[in-house]
Amino acid sequence: NYTATTSLQKSDLLIAIGVRFDDRVTANPEYFAQNAKVIHADIDPAEIGKVREPEVPIVGDAKSVIVELTKELNGYKCEIEEWREEINSWQKKYPLSYVQEKKGPLKVPYVLEKIQELVDEDTIVVSGVGQHQMWISLYWKFTKPNTWLNSGGAGTMGYALPAALGAKMAFPEKLVLALDGDGCFQMTMQELITASTEDIPIKIVVFNNGNHGMVRQWQKLFYNNRFSATELTHDTPDYVKLAESMGAMAHRITTPDEIEEKFKDALNENSKPVLIEFVVDPEEMVFPMVPAGGNNDDVIVNQEEANSILNKDTAEEI
Repeated sequence: NYTATTSLQKSDLLIAIGVRFDDRVTANPEYFAQNAKVIHADIDPAEIGKVREPEVPIVGDAKSVIVELTKELNGYKCEIEEWREEINSWQKKYPLSYVQEKKGPLKVPYVLEKIQELVDEDTIVVSGVGQHQMWISLYWKFTKPNTWLNSGGAGTMGYALPAALGAKMAFPEKLVLALDGDGCFQMTMQELITASTEDIPIKIVVFNNGNHGMVRQWQKLFYNNRFSATELTHDTPDYVKLAESMGAMAHRITTPDEIEEKFKDALNENSKPVLIEFVVDPEEMVFPMVPAGGNNDDVIVNQEEANSILNKDTAEEI
């Protein structure tokens, strides 16, 4: 999210509670929020100053720290109207956007928005790792606590399905959606057997673009279309047949007008797990993004900026 990233980058104070300043947040740490003073609180003293030396280090439990900080700030008024206006200007200038053509291939943001229209806001959403993880964090409007499970910067491919099983066992009354990419799903797809055997009625969405999409995106943008070990189009499973062979119900969706009917069918099945495969655009890329080795001032905002990179590389090669 351009606004969130830039707000961090240009801030003058960061209150960092329980964070580790990993590279998914800071990009190149040398250039991260250079003008900001940092208050860093963590229960583990080894985390303090490991990446960014704070002006105010605090070792303590997050809840206790927040309570004490709130007491200290009681009665203090901060003049931030100019800052709010600047943030609002970024939101207007760089909104999230995508184009879903009526007859064109499915776009993941469109699918996510359609699914949200069909489920309650207390639905537990679990994701794997890759493009779909980024799209969910950008386009899914979370309003309730403890409804968004993912492995964050750990990059744990295969996380979604087993984590969704755990979430459903903990909260059997809630709808649990495992939203996964085809590459991630292949890492732990055998756990569908566990779901069927143990009668755990989760819903598994597989965004099938026939690729390890995030890696392919980097190869396209920065390695001149030299795709290596990212294409999953040869001799890959028929996910519908695979799910059915493991005791689950399954649907395949390829067009926008199929989404509502088939997804409602999936939601109405509560006796067994259901897999819904969405065949999505293999060329779709997720933005905003920060290139490897770059800093948070180098955000590639949209496809138009990405095209300028591609055109530049092509011209240099010629």
